[in-house]
Amino acid sequence: MAAEFGRLRKGAVNTTVAAVVVAALAASQAPGVTTDGAGRKVTTGTQPSPDAPAADSATGNSPYYTDLPPLKSPNPAPSAGTTVTPAAGEAGIPATVLDAYKKAEASLRASKPGCNLPWELLAAIGKVESGQARGGRVDANGTTLSKILGPQLNGAGFANISDTDDGAYDGDARYDRAVGPMQFIPSTWEWAGRDGNGDGRKDPNNVYDAALAAGHYLCRFDWNLAEQADLDRAILSYNNSRDYLNLVMRWLDYYRKGTHEIPDGTGSLPSGRSDDGAGANPTPSPTPPASPSTPSSPSAPSSPSAPTTPPKPGGSEPGDGGSGGPKPTPPGTTPTPTDTVDHLEDAGTAKLTAMAGGTFTERISARAETESGKAVAKVRVRFTITGDTDATFSTGEKYAAVLTDSTGKAVAPALRAGEDTGEFTVRATVVGRTVAGLDYRATVTERAADTLARTTDAALTCVPGGEFAERVEVKATYKGAVADKVAATATLIKAADDPAENDKGPYFKDADGKPVRTLTGLKTDDKGLLELPKLYADDTTGTFLLRIATAGGATLTVELKVAAAETSPETSPEPTESASPSA
Repeated sequence: MAAEFGRLRKGAVNTTVAAVVVAALAASQAPGVTTDGAGRKVTTGTQPSPDAPAADSATGNSPYYTDLPPLKSPNPAPSAGTTVTPAAGEAGIPATVLDAYKKAEASLRASKPGCNLPWELLAAIGKVESGQARGGRVDANGTTLSKILGPQLNGAGFANISDTDDGAYDGDARYDRAVGPMQFIPSTWEWAGRDGNGDGRKDPNNVYDAALAAGHYLCRFDWNLAEQADLDRAILSYNNSRDYLNLVMRWLDYYRKGTHEIPDGTGSLPSGRSDDGAGANPTPSPTPPASPSTPSSPSAPSSPSAPTTPPKPGGSEPGDGGSGGPKPTPPGTTPTPTDTVDHLEDAGTAKLTAMAGGTFTERISARAETESGKAVAKVRVRFTITGDTDATFSTGEKYAAVLTDSTGKAVAPALRAGEDTGEFTVRATVVGRTVAGLDYRATVTERAADTLARTTDAALTCVPGGEFAERVEVKATYKGAVADKVAATATLIKAADDPAENDKGPYFKDADGKPVRTLTGLKTDDKGLLELPKLYADDTTGTFLLRIATAGGATLTVELKVAAAETSPETSPEPTESASPSA
């Protein structure tokens, strides 16, 4: 969960926590963590951003549980007036929830190995966000037995995030709420959601889906979570609060020291909340029920069941999934910048074209404007890559959310072309506003070369019926740079002005050893090099031409000579002398 929780409500961590608790926790510190003068464990090196919007986060800075890990010390010295009683089962993680975290770690290890995501980080965030799905109250598929919802983000002590999903996920068609065991707000889940249990759905109420989504969320921007600075950034991006960061780091350190599996539904429930319970669902009892089949959980407002495929927020035209019109501002409240947006305009985006495997030099720009054409700053614009393409943004994702600047402009991250050629669409929409989306067409062309050159200048000669000692090798470049994976053809042609295939002279051999004079499906390697198979000669002598051509128009014509071997003077037979006549 991202952004700045410090702007929601003060008192993020319970002030009643005993000094002995924090003192004991400070005895074993994670990298980049220090202890302040009061003995509290704090993380250094990364500050929360006071300008980061709550909507630009995983949770919208919804409240979180502030319970601290229990003490490891067998005989802590309590401070005056404070009793420390670690909750039973605190070190244990419910079986299904633990399995979801470990599967998410394994998936990220394969797809984003440079991120170095530890499952213990997911466990720490899951503990703080939902108390491990309310002590593991999930069914066999990992779906929570009842919805876990945060309070309305209506600006009353919390962030003000108008509804973005027509209530599909959170049952609230007026304001957004954080949903599920990892507490994603609907607008973030729309692009960050994943199918972690392979059932074909992306359900924020499913711990497998939510854990995998959280892993990908923490691993975006090429962050390396083995580095403390990147780890801090990732946690702060989930909830932009110094207290939140410190709390997650404590649980991370705690779980790294050892944990164990416990039965689903038997985990302890958290009690303390960062907002002291204001405006939230009732806090669950810290005592778990005797049976997982009768869970004790926070009451939630009556809400319709989420559809299998929820509509996409952001537009009123077909395919946008919007409700068809902007929602009125509630009486007595000040319109947010998002409320004033009437439409999106292209902010001067030029033609979007890139070669396969390359990066688009042009970046997509959209401007948010009022009905009168005035620019609107600090509005969240989501860019989504659609269509049958493997192109991504530079973040490695197909989604990107960007705040508009003082001129109302939002510039998407650079686009990276994959190997799929053809056209695709990038759609820009306003998060939290049902205005028409803006489409940008992008084209990926095949890899190309504009220059071909031989790597040696050795003559290519052969005797009739023999084979050429030298193989033809060329290097392809494009605008001076190596042109790798470029398609090429090689043809033995009749003449420089006649590219038709020759029917005599040098030839290649196919897999059956038969002569062929045209090769297709060739490609340069990662160094731009292409070495042709061995050439052979029939009985025809003369000078012949081999033409190599690549996508992009680069061609090279190579001369081949077939001639009989010359007889050296030293080996020529000497003339026979005639006998002199007898006298």
